[in-house]
Amino acid sequence: MSDPRMKMVLVTPEIPYNTGAIGRTCVALNLELILIKPYGFSLDEKSVRRAGTDYWKHVNLTEYDSWQNFLEQRQPPRESLYFFEEHGAQSVYAPDYQRDAYLVFGCESAGLPPAILEGNTDRVFHLPMLDQRVRSLNLANVATAVIYQAMRTQLGG
Repeated sequence: MSDPRMKMVLVTPEIPYNTGAIGRTCVALNLELILIKPYGFSLDEKSVRRAGTDYWKHVNLTEYDSWQNFLEQRQPPRESLYFFEEHGAQSVYAPDYQRDAYLVFGCESAGLPPAILEGNTDRVFHLPMLDQRVRSLNLANVATAVIYQAMRTQLGG
């Protein structure tokens, strides 16, 4: 069984800066960062380390070769999975997040694969944007906004 803390999950991330920045946020909040391969970069790249600055070495990082591999090894309960997509039916402000939540984000160019979302539409959430001229937000910014919202009760909010 997994640690009862929230976890950030990035499925096939493409931009090293975003992964580094999210890793830094995970260090700040004592969260595990789970990366699902393939990546659009090498974890050895300077840009990952630069975005995470000197914190990258402190990231509690776990890697999986595929989404299926993650599901088989972790066996997360369905109710602990929260998926984030631009067109999710519910706002990130709707759920009461479980303490052991897996906050799942897709790659920057395409989001989460339809196969992952299939059968989970009730678990898909979006971060509201008030101006339609903005198509999407930066992954690192969305992930940070979501994690702080999800942890608000644990952080005293």
